[in-house]
Formats: sequence, structure tokens, C-alpha cells
Amino acid sequence: MALRCAEVRVAGITTVAGNVNVEQATRNALYTAELCEADVPVFSGAEKPLKRAHRSADWFHGRDGLGDHGYAAPRRAAEKQYARDAIIEIIEAHPGLVLVTLGPLTNIALAVQHKPAIAEKVSRCVVMGGAPCCEGNVTPAAEYNIWCDPEAARVVARSGLPIELVGWHLCRGEAALNLRDIQQVLGFGTAVAKFAIECNSRAQQAFLTQTGQHGISLPDPVAMAVALEPSIVTSQSEHFLDVETESELTRGMTVVDRLNVAGDERNREVWAAALAAGRRAKVVWTIDNARWKRALYTALQ
Repeated sequence: MALRCAEVRVAGITTVAGNVNVEQATRNALYTAELCEADVPVFSGAEKPLKRAHRSADWFHGRDGLGDHGYAAPRRAAEKQYARDAIIEIIEAHPGLVLVTLGPLTNIALAVQHKPAIAEKVSRCVVMGGAPCCEGNVTPAAEYNIWCDPEAARVVARSGLPIELVGWHLCRGEAALNLRDIQQVLGFGTAVAKFAIECNSRAQQAFLTQTGQHGISLPDPVAMAVALEPSIVTSQSEHFLDVETESELTRGMTVVDRLNVAGDERNREVWAAALAAGRRAKVVWTIDNARWKRALYTALQ
């Protein structure tokens, strides 16, 4: 969506161990960029979470993360520079840049740990992740991107980055592509439209198993739609945000201080680090589903 938006310049794409291992993620990013006829640089990043073993989501997206359709190898290779260093360099070269995260936050955490000052140079940090005040999709408490590397998510939440949290709840219900929507997209007859539906074939089945809903949920494109067209958001509010890293039951839970009680006497000690960061996150609660789908369709035609 970003690569096919004429008003936007994508300065770089970084990959991380998430739905698939980082080598496969890099291959997928390069393949997708080629499909969009874009020569954007792709930088390979963290091979595992900060403190944990990597746990993929192949049960949802397939072994290759694209539904296991045997797509051809990309024609070009990733850049030699490591993702952490590329993130720092690109942000410093483009003050006011919009940072969009679509996977676990390991690379971003490494970058802000190495160079904390970059947080001040980012105008927006749109995070696809979390299940604010609702159930998760990998455990009852957590969404996959945050659950995969909760320590990195906590670092980012406390970094001072201007976070806009676009949670998993926003791609469900009316936001999901229903069977009629899918046929409409296929009717565009473009290579990118076919790819968008085909690469989500495994995810479509997994979504049905998980939720009982027929269709395709697209959390990453929803987040990118918010990044590209902020007015798609119909309700949001600002709150302190933290991430659970200790409990196995609620590992990766995005804890949103929706009632603004973190600073109360009974909570202040536990929330001290988040409060000290001094920056509330914008949490997106609802979007205009018709406008989000139109934004997707425009990118795929």
C-alpha cells in the first residue's frame, strides 16, 4: 500500500523474526517490493526476540508466511547493513519520518536502546500490535506481534516514541474482507490484487477456525491505512501503555490505562517506569471500515 501510494516515499523496509524466520521474512519483503516494481532497500534484522526463543506463526500464515504457494525467489538481495543501524541512519537522515511497524518490535527496541535520541525525530510511530482492552489472537490475553517479543514491546512503549497503537481488534468484524470483497479484489485482474488474496489463503482458513468468520483479516494493511490516511480513524484516545513480560498467563498483554488511574497512589509504584517515560500512546479504538477498504482497493487496482 505504501509502495503504491504516489504521495509517499518509502525510505526503507526492515525485516525481523516474527510470523516466519528473518531469512524468509527478508525474502518475502524483497519479493513483494519486486511485485510492486519498487527498488526500496530492504534490511535484514533480528533473528530472535531480545530475551526469548523465536516462536513463529506458521500455524496461521504457512511455513513461508505467504500461504505456501511456492513463490519464486526474489531477483535481488537485501542490503548488507543491519536493520538496527539502518533504522537509526534513516531516521536521522529524515527528521519527521513516519515509522510503521508490522511485526515484533525487536529491531525498533534495539535501535532506541542504541540511540535513544531517535525517538524525538519520529513524527508518528504506527504500531500494528496489541489487543487493547480485548482478547488476543495467540493467547486469550495477547496479540502475536507483542507476545512474540514482549520485552522489545515494553522497551518501545517506554522509549518516548509517539506511538499510535493499531490493535488486532480493528481487522475483525466488518473490517475483514468478506467473500464478496474478495471477489471484488480478484476482479481487479492485477498481479498485486491476485497476490493479496492468494498469499492469505492459509490465513483465511486459520481465521475461520479461530473466529468462525468467513473472510480475510488484514491487520497489517489496516495499520498502513491508518498511517497513510489518519482520518480513517473514527475514535482514539491517549493513555499510558505498558506490556506484561513476567506472567506466562498474560505474557505480551498490552495494558492500557484507559481510565487514567496509573498515577493513583495504589498504582504509581508498579507504573513508575511507564509514567517516567512521560509519553502517552494514542490508542485507536474504531476506524471507518468502508474507507479502509477503499484505501486497500486503490492500492490493488
